[in-house]
Amino acid sequence: MLEELKEAVFKANLELPERGLIKYTWGNVSAFDPQSGYFVIKPSGVDYDTMTADDMVVVDLNNNIIEGSLKPSSDTPTHAVLYKNFPEIRSIVHTHSPWATIWAQAGQDVPAMGTTHADTFYGTVPCARFLTTEEAQNAYEHNTGELIVNTFKERGIDPQAIPAVLLHGHGPFTWGKSPEAAVMNSVVLEEVCKMNFYTRQLNVFAEPLPQAILDVHYLRKHGKNAYYGQSNK
Repeated sequence: MLEELKEAVFKANLELPERGLIKYTWGNVSAFDPQSGYFVIKPSGVDYDTMTADDMVVVDLNNNIIEGSLKPSSDTPTHAVLYKNFPEIRSIVHTHSPWATIWAQAGQDVPAMGTTHADTFYGTVPCARFLTTEEAQNAYEHNTGELIVNTFKERGIDPQAIPAVLLHGHGPFTWGKSPEAAVMNSVVLEEVCKMNFYTRQLNVFAEPLPQAILDVHYLRKHGKNAYYGQSNK
């Protein structure tokens, strides 16, 4: 299972530059195996042009390296906190994609302005606050994960319904049931941030999507009676 997961994580990491979500090594993808309790993550600072599936690092939820000769991503503690607290997720993506990072640097939540947003995110994507000085200077990456978790708890947000967050002054994290889904959520978030920016440029008073339309578009894809796409029956 872990060998398959390494390949999936490797391919998902390669998709980040292909989708225009990162430059250089400004991002990472991980995936969690619930059977072993381990997750696979990209190594730190390794060039995408030379990276292989064998370079992926296996770690446990306490950030111990289980398998691999390279150091895991510096964001590994953040991923570990999210897997511990959001047990339904199976993959996490972190990037510094331009449009989502613009919203993060502005400290702005991303409201549901249209159905493109509603097809993936069931409401506003939150922007978490700045880390405090103490949080930043002591266990920065771990505290980043704790901040994300606390933001969702304090706002009563379901991480399955809104699989994304912005960090003030930093950038986006997204997650999903697979590496492919987590990367797709990053792509959607980036496009939505771009669309919202121009929408507000055209009309600063543009209104968020009415709840009834948000409900229809999200639930037809993700609700218990979802009908979007092809049936397996």
